Amino acid sequence: MKTCSSTQLSALARLFSAAVFHEMAKKGQSGLFRRLLWQTDLIEQADQCATVGDIFDAAFKILKVAGHRDEYIYRSAVTQKVLMGKHSLRTASMLNEFRVGNCKADLVILNGTATVYEIKSERDSLARLSNQIENYKKVFAAVNVIASESHIEGILEIVPQEVGVLCLSKRYRITPVRDAVDCPARICPVTVFESLRIAEGVAILQAMGMTVPEVPNTQKHSAMRELFARLDPVVLHAEMVRTLKRTRNLAPLSDLCDQLPRSLQAAALSIPVRRSEHSRLIGAVDTPLHAAITWN
Repeated sequence: MKTCSSTQLSALARLFSAAVFHEMAKKGQSGLFRRLLWQTDLIEQADQCATVGDIFDAAFKILKVAGHRDEYIYRSAVTQKVLMGKHSLRTASMLNEFRVGNCKADLVILNGTATVYEIKSERDSLARLSNQIENYKKVFAAVNVIASESHIEGILEIVPQEVGVLCLSKRYRITPVRDAVDCPARICPVTVFESLRIAEGVAILQAMGMTVPEVPNTQKHSAMRELFARLDPVVLHAEMVRTLKRTRNLAPLSDLCDQLPRSLQAAALSIPVRRSEHSRLIGAVDTPLHAAITWN
């Protein structure tokens, strides 16, 4: 596809949506995939032996060209080049759309520390960036913004010196513009607590030798909040990383990722499906294209 209309680009991007992914996992097919496919010209370009997985790879190849890239392309870059490139699913974990204050962090990678990646694609505005960064600094030791070349200058003017800036180049490479400073001492224990599930908060307090008060559920939140407010930020951050790596562990998805094309690995790690649905999802992706165009 040498040139794409806005309709074609929209259809290509929607192929990677949660709706398509969930349909394939639940039914072993996706009528939405078929309908979107007809809005592109990928069928005409496909090999006779092409599978649904080949179509996803072909769509991704078009979308990752600078100017066409949406958030999923950036999410895939961090997933492939950082999480699964520098680390692995057995040693690190990743959080998607993690609530922090009044924001949602795009991606957080947990390894020896917690590093957040805020995505600013070509389609995004920088209007909310300052507020997002201030929220992220309260929970994560290292904060990064990853963006297109067109945004870099504006980002450098907005974010503090300790925030890392990464550029996703036209050749789909992540180039560091400025490294993030790892600083767990600045986090706010109360904001950390408000970002966690209650069970995770309990686990962290117990691991730090604190007794969770036995009070009615209606009072538990405020009681735990008071305990978190007394915690040492550096010690808390380390325990938060250990706890979240356990509770949000992605290692069980390793086999699924190995059986999916690279273009779908970020979806597999960010869109929850039941383990019982994995085989249907893999079967759908392996379906020959001539059969997929009959999906209901």
